[in-house]
Amino acid sequence: MGITPTPLQELRDPVLEAHGVRVIIKRDDLIHPVISGNKWRKLKYNLFMARRQRYDTLLTFGGAYSNHIHAFAAAGRICGFNTIGVIRGEETLPLNPTLQFAVDCGMHLHYVDRKRYRDKSDAEFIQNLRDRFGRFFHVPEGGSNLLAMTGCSEIAAELEDALSDDFDVVACPCGTGATLAGLAAGLQEEKRVIGFAVLKGSDFLTDDVRSLLAAWGEKALDNWHIETTYHHGGYAKLSTELVDFIDGFEQRNRLALEPIYTGKMLYGLYDMIRRGAFKRGETIVAVHTGGLQGLAGLGKKIEKMRARLRYGAVH
Repeated sequence: MGITPTPLQELRDPVLEAHGVRVIIKRDDLIHPVISGNKWRKLKYNLFMARRQRYDTLLTFGGAYSNHIHAFAAAGRICGFNTIGVIRGEETLPLNPTLQFAVDCGMHLHYVDRKRYRDKSDAEFIQNLRDRFGRFFHVPEGGSNLLAMTGCSEIAAELEDALSDDFDVVACPCGTGATLAGLAAGLQEEKRVIGFAVLKGSDFLTDDVRSLLAAWGEKALDNWHIETTYHHGGYAKLSTELVDFIDGFEQRNRLALEPIYTGKMLYGLYDMIRRGAFKRGETIVAVHTGGLQGLAGLGKKIEKMRARLRYGAVH
């Protein structure tokens, strides 16, 4: 399904020229019209394994506007699997566009309260779901496991094939850590990887990435780090500064962003460039992880932010 390798798009921007830094976007948003970005990368080998082990049902976890739930439901439909989505929170009708799409793809939605949802990794909780739904292939929230790392490590191979040694840093948004871990494991050690956390209070992600790398066999790998200060208030939270940055970026580059993942990464990356965090002559590859469907739940918030910006410009 996924079209890889994905193309590269170099940005032309006065900020980059002033600091002597190149930024190239890895257009993983173009992998597939629905299952785009790192969602396809993470799901790819999970789907292969489910098929090899003769499962006909897949189960995963996510929030009401989850890109993962959206992509998971579509992948299940396309590949002929039944899908179950365990959704954080109570059912709200009518369904939002993300969950309605999932249902239209044939996904069964199972709601659990937020307290119980925290147990999503517990063996007892998973067994209770098996007792209820029967045999299923379990994919964790965000699709983050070693199979996902395998898919994400292929980004590194594509970059090295396309650019040889002509890049220094790879940047990616960081929600669960699997994309960052896959990139770190797949790249040569002299290349650096920066993850931009989209969650508030995300110091735990460092331990999660270390655990994934240890399970991969790369316990001592230290070619990566996570920036934790560019979350703009937390997951799916916005700021006027973020919305203003995205609007300007899209106008200059004719490249659509979403403010939950890739928008925050690029905001943080540009801020680091302005502060001199990169040497002149360095080339940074920023991975566009797709997820544009996530805009469906943020339209009103974004318009409010734009209204504040216009009001401030007038006054």
